[in-house]
Amino acid sequence: MSEPLDRPLDPPRLPNLPPEIVPLRARQFRIPKTLNALRHRNFRLYVVGQLLSTMGTWMQIIAQGWLVYQLSQSELMLGVVGFASAIPALLITPWGGVIVDSVSKRKLMVITQSCSMVLALILAALTFTGIVEVWHVLVLAACAGIVNSFDGPARQAFVVDMVGKEDMSNAIAINSMTFNSARMIGPAIAGVLLVVLGPAWCFAINGVSFLAVITGLLLMRLPPAVPRTVQVQAWQQLRSGVSYALHTNEVGALLLISLTLSLFGITYSTVLPAFVDRVLHQGAGAYGAINVASGIGAVAAAVLVARFGDRGFRGKWLNRVALAYPLVLLAFAVNPFYPLSLALSVLLGMGFMNQFTLINTLLQTQIVDEMRGRIMSLYTITFFGLAPFGNLAIGALSEVWGISQTIALSALIALALMVVIFYKMPHVRQLA
Repeated sequence: MSEPLDRPLDPPRLPNLPPEIVPLRARQFRIPKTLNALRHRNFRLYVVGQLLSTMGTWMQIIAQGWLVYQLSQSELMLGVVGFASAIPALLITPWGGVIVDSVSKRKLMVITQSCSMVLALILAALTFTGIVEVWHVLVLAACAGIVNSFDGPARQAFVVDMVGKEDMSNAIAINSMTFNSARMIGPAIAGVLLVVLGPAWCFAINGVSFLAVITGLLLMRLPPAVPRTVQVQAWQQLRSGVSYALHTNEVGALLLISLTLSLFGITYSTVLPAFVDRVLHQGAGAYGAINVASGIGAVAAAVLVARFGDRGFRGKWLNRVALAYPLVLLAFAVNPFYPLSLALSVLLGMGFMNQFTLINTLLQTQIVDEMRGRIMSLYTITFFGLAPFGNLAIGALSEVWGISQTIALSALIALALMVVIFYKMPHVRQLA
């Protein structure tokens, strides 16, 4: 007998009875609309694994940034590490999208998550033994970037396989909630561990945490993968994906918004360790707290999108947030007071996650299934692959001009570009 496939947890069918006499058990069986995608067993396994694994990833992000800054005392080097971790996405991710459209996404993700686990454990071993140097972090960051070039498009495209198109929007929002719940918890733990035990333990815990998502993937019940007969060469598949994005106005506009956010809206996080040290005059605990505050805002935003994101005004919502976010970033850049920085970080987290989730959702609802892997790989490029240039630029400019001034300039550029995009492409505001 074949293994049963994933089935949503639909409530039992009952006769049309008045609410006051419907059995309590049946009423408790319903899942709140905000969490509708969790009806699917496969998605529940995925969310649990992602929560634990992403907590570890955020611990490593915080610890790695602090370690590099302590080793180098250089804002430029923070930018170089960001450049090294993301540049492979620019070169490899388009081909990663072609691979995603051709193979089992689950098998591919098991491989990529296993590779990420090994890289984290190597960094932990180097740090435990006291021989770690900045170039070690650079090499491992570049290797992680190569792995993410395949993992990123696979994860984005895998959502519809787990929940179907009906619950896809809700699943993307829940995935964002999971990501940012981990973003709150991971940095908080990392802030404590950095002070008490040092960064090596953060890297080690991250390595072990990948077992959670790998286990969840292996436990999923999916239909047998149907081998895809490839009629054209990989290069032609890549060209067809790019052509589809360029000739579909909504897709092109969303990718431009994503690119602007990536290059000028979120690069401030690259020099955040130096900002906390030199502008706010705080230590590792404050650095972790600011990341936690941003995570709180992001979770709140993801909950809002999950609850209200299906009401047909996503384009207008994206327009307003994309214009407000740079103004908040500008205020964050010029503010020297730590308590106010925490409050502004909450707003930055809300703004970032609103844009990230809305762009992702709108893209996935605009594209056809056979192009999903390739278009999501282009999205990964705009959001992560071109980010290294912004990371490198903000690190170099911060070192010669000043951290606050550089973040403020980045915010103003982001604001100007968002105004131009929504003025030239007003149809984006009409997307549902």
